[in-house]
Amino acid sequence: MSIDLAFWNNPYWEPLMITIGEITLIIIFGAIIVSLVLVIISLYSIKRKRLYFPKLIKSGLVFLEGLMKGFFRLLGLEDREMLSFFIKLHNSLNTSEFERIPVAERAIFLPQCLRSSKCPAHLTPEGLKCQACGQCTLGEARLLLEKMGYKIFIVPGSSFIKRMTKKYHPTAIIGVGCLTEVKEGIDMADKMGLVVMGVVTLKEGCVETLVNWSDIYDVATIGIDPALIPEDLHRLAG
Repeated sequence: MSIDLAFWNNPYWEPLMITIGEITLIIIFGAIIVSLVLVIISLYSIKRKRLYFPKLIKSGLVFLEGLMKGFFRLLGLEDREMLSFFIKLHNSLNTSEFERIPVAERAIFLPQCLRSSKCPAHLTPEGLKCQACGQCTLGEARLLLEKMGYKIFIVPGSSFIKRMTKKYHPTAIIGVGCLTEVKEGIDMADKMGLVVMGVVTLKEGCVETLVNWSDIYDVATIGIDPALIPEDLHRLAG
């Protein structure tokens, strides 16, 4: 008991606690200021449709994601706009690394919701096996992308993506889906150590959704020798 009293009565204790409290307040205040500045830069980037200081914003999201999301909502940014910006930011930072990876080490994961409601294909342990029946654009798109050297998977969910990446060991992947699916896929791929690029569909849902194929081809052709790009690719993209 006497030892406890001596500890609390130590003359250095009170100044130490004051110093710790001041440092804590400085850190909190600094985090708030930094988050606000990064959010302002992000909003300006969204308004101008051009990314400014992407590496700085990405670093801020790693350490201050909760604060930044709070400020985004406080300043009136909708969740969809916020997710779209995060995906665009991630793609921008991954482009140079993705460009260096040979197409033989890349894979593309397309959502099965892009297929026609009359699709005759059946689900297999490796996803949907497209029969190129012509009832949707998936068949032709798959063939063109495979001509470039891509491994193509048409899947219903993230469990298939995990299974196929563990089986085929791609270094880089392109994930296509709705906003939330792409964001979750990016987070999952990051944890798996994969270089990932995301493409968001134009329409959400479970059946006959839509995607801008030119968005997929723009990403898929990054770093690809023009001689390896099929001529029909531009026609389908248009």
